[in-house]
Amino acid sequence: MLQTYNKDYKERVKKFLKGQHFMHLIGFDLSVIEEGRTEGWLEIEQQHKQQKGFVHGGLVATLADITAGFAAYTLVPEDQHVVTAEIKVSYFRPAVGVKLHVVGSVLKQGRKINFCEAEVWDVSYDSKGQEVRHLAAKATTSMATVFPDDRAP
Repeated sequence: MLQTYNKDYKERVKKFLKGQHFMHLIGFDLSVIEEGRTEGWLEIEQQHKQQKGFVHGGLVATLADITAGFAAYTLVPEDQHVVTAEIKVSYFRPAVGVKLHVVGSVLKQGRKINFCEAEVWDVSYDSKGQEVRHLAAKATTSMATVFPDDRAP
């Protein structure tokens, strides 16, 4: 069972998000912030695409990293942060829809490492306006906790 060490984690994440210029630049926002779980949406634009209209794989990996990282961030105390120690992304199909839905969650919580996963869903609509979802990619990540005494070399 997951345990947050910061009862104000939602406000903490929301405050942190205000300074996330990169996320704003690409148009990605977190819509769900829960203990050990976050979700976000990206409306796909031309700038997100590569050849044949596929969403760039680097963007898919970045979105997986962001959501998994913030899922881990909800669990650590206020004086701690998390950084990606390792990420592995498996791509199942190119994303070509109108938006991406990304879900990040902590699978196993630890003092120094949180093991997480993220799913990136390609979302489009059929001729009747019904949502069609395909799993585009799945990532597993290790998020390392950064303690107050940690210093960059």
